[in-house]
Amino acid sequence: MTVGGGFDLRVEPWIPVRLLTGESACVGLCGLFERAHEIEDLEIPVPPAAAGLMRILAPIAARIAADGGERLDDPDVAEDIDDWFDLRERVLKAGRFDPRAVDAYFGREDLAGRFDLFHPERPFLQDPRLRTECVDAKGAPNPSGVNKLVMGRPTGVNGAVLFGHFTDTAPVPVPAAEAAWHLIAQLYYGPSGQCTPRRITGERAGSGDAAPLRKSVSYFPWGPDLFTTLVLAVPSPQAEVDWEAEDTCPWEEGLNAPLEPLPPVTWPGRMLTGRFRHAALLVPSEDGRAVTDAYLTWSTHEPPQRVRDPYQILDRRKDGDFQPREADGARALWRDLDSLLLKDSRQDARRPPALEHLPKPLLPRLRVRAYGFDQDGQQKDSVWFRTTTPPVLQWQEENDAEMAYHVKRCHAAAEKSGDRLDFAARIAWKIATDTSVDLSPKAKIKLDARKSGPWASAALARYWPAAEKEFWQLTEPGHATDQVDKPFVDAALAALDEAIGQANRADIRVARARHRARGLLLALLQPSASD
Repeated sequence: MTVGGGFDLRVEPWIPVRLLTGESACVGLCGLFERAHEIEDLEIPVPPAAAGLMRILAPIAARIAADGGERLDDPDVAEDIDDWFDLRERVLKAGRFDPRAVDAYFGREDLAGRFDLFHPERPFLQDPRLRTECVDAKGAPNPSGVNKLVMGRPTGVNGAVLFGHFTDTAPVPVPAAEAAWHLIAQLYYGPSGQCTPRRITGERAGSGDAAPLRKSVSYFPWGPDLFTTLVLAVPSPQAEVDWEAEDTCPWEEGLNAPLEPLPPVTWPGRMLTGRFRHAALLVPSEDGRAVTDAYLTWSTHEPPQRVRDPYQILDRRKDGDFQPREADGARALWRDLDSLLLKDSRQDARRPPALEHLPKPLLPRLRVRAYGFDQDGQQKDSVWFRTTTPPVLQWQEENDAEMAYHVKRCHAAAEKSGDRLDFAARIAWKIATDTSVDLSPKAKIKLDARKSGPWASAALARYWPAAEKEFWQLTEPGHATDQVDKPFVDAALAALDEAIGQANRADIRVARARHRARGLLLALLQPSASD
């Protein structure tokens, strides 16, 4: 494998990792696969970039992971799912990627230069045609600006400052490694709507669609080392894709044709890396160690391809159809556990395919890693997050149905108490502050959504961390019980009292409001409440 100029992602240390020894390091793509068995975790500080990188690494792992001449991306092996699972077991038993297979893939002649972030003709995951297609009315270059590339930086006049102080008038260059993270994040989570215009025909089109993962959360089975994690990240060949077309990733094929129909979705490359809606091009500094500007625009206006993402929960909508679960920065991962443990046919949520058919011997050691980005469907970005469960996949319904349903009961009880706490705190605020409210115990109270008061949000902010603590105590091995409501009701009562505050209770209206709200919560413990 030869190394040229530019910023070669194969060898440049752009991926932060934590080794099994506890040390931190940075590696390139080759080092990551060669040392995957020595690496415990990825440490990329931008979760949407990590979620996208996992989708890039998975098809590469499928190209590299092999046993007896058979690879995990071999369509002939994939014809029989049992043969494919057997091959995966043999790959896992090897305990590491074969260094010769790593060198063979990244040294392919047809991929020369394809992993260079600044290659003049085929920069990694970019479109060099944007230099001449993103121009103003006079034909001068019309880049989007480096601030548009970096998620969290403000753009335009009214951009909010989330993670630093930057302006369009004084943009700060981005180190090349970080630019690679944000390039990946933009391709998977970028906005819809107005963008830098792109002229291909006589028309300068300047709007695009949302990226394929926008406002979503991804769930990966997380092994004791990165080798195991990457092998398990390879989606099983059960997707509804085109099995006749050749499977490729963007760096393995020619540039896309923006005005032509999209190529078919194939497994595993195009289903994970071939559904981008944005096109990008980075402008390097003179020494090639930083990015000083960037172009971000649309890549196609064809309808998005429909294919099941292997790392997402699907929730049933009111119309009966399913959609990916949206990321919520205020929602802890444990509240999704029942959807990760129970079979699809038993609930209104479908488990991510990547969590199906996991090797049983590994289940006691497998955790779930979630990467999410709380966004709206267009331009607003709120918060991103990364979180990891304890080893819970041993509780999947197929392996331990009793525990899986116990987890569901605990989650349902927590949600029920949380919903009732929200309602009770709003009622309490109404009673305490509206002198027109009838204080008799059975009087009906009409709430105004515009005047909900501060107690509900304050109470929920205290309740959910306490509920999580109760949840993990209730789900400790050997602690399964049918009596799961009381701990969550007690947590809700304590949160309500903290939100109201000790000083306010001397007021007669506050005292009555508190009594009414506590009664609403305690009603959950009555037998009729669970019928």
